[in-house]
Amino acid sequence: MLKGLTQAGLVPFPSLAEFVDHAAEYGFEAIDYDAKELYNWVKQEGVVQTKAHLSERKVVIGAISLPVEWQASEDDFRYSVVKLATYAATAADLGCTRCCTYILPSTDYNPAHFMALATRRLRACAQILNRFGISLGVEFVGPHHYRTHWKHPFIWTIAETLDFIDAIGEPNVGLLFDSYHWYTNEATIEDILALRAEQIVHVHLNDARNVPISEVIDNDRLYPGEGVIDLAGFLKALQQIGYRGVVAQEVLTPERPKEPNKNLLQRSADGFAKVFAALDIRN
Repeated sequence: MLKGLTQAGLVPFPSLAEFVDHAAEYGFEAIDYDAKELYNWVKQEGVVQTKAHLSERKVVIGAISLPVEWQASEDDFRYSVVKLATYAATAADLGCTRCCTYILPSTDYNPAHFMALATRRLRACAQILNRFGISLGVEFVGPHHYRTHWKHPFIWTIAETLDFIDAIGEPNVGLLFDSYHWYTNEATIEDILALRAEQIVHVHLNDARNVPISEVIDNDRLYPGEGVIDLAGFLKALQQIGYRGVVAQEVLTPERPKEPNKNLLQRSADGFAKVFAALDIRN
């Protein structure tokens, strides 16, 4: 498994180059990045120079975000999906093979109609991504407060998301598997062991406060190893089923962190070292 970072839980870096440099300095091997910002950086620096920068620091692009408004209006979707091939081509040029999105557990739309729209739209996105050798990871969102935030309940469990992926029906679609959502679903190690490695596109790692699970808030996460989630068990189960991809930290917080990034990166590195060392996981 590769240790990865998102910019969540960090003070945003002014450039992708600086993000890569700091990730490498603290022992991270992959970064997740916004698809549009990645495209803009490559357009400015050039593919050859960008690849060299990543290669010299032994960092890969773990995943890009899906730059498509698939949960909005049909006009918004059609306008944004036109640009997907351009962003995907740039990511593929850098060796990126993963693109991720999330699905919220409730909606103000008629849920049956929204399911039909979501299935069609994500199928179209997956087909475009597949042309560039990129898989699409769909993340279920577990915290209870989001299940009633909008009018109608929707999808929030592993089983429901797998059924949704089956309905999309494209071979390059799988789970974005997040430890926080696994925990807030009260899912078990056995639930992970029931999966196949090929069903998991990407993994996020974070921790939760010691409060009742029904009170866990989505944007109040802790750094790995600082909370109550059994991250050692989580990773060990993923390793047991054969997952060998990126495990990227995603620590959503109520407001932008105030500590300097060197402190936050050290906390991140220490947390990863703690949960990985407990398992003796190696690439």
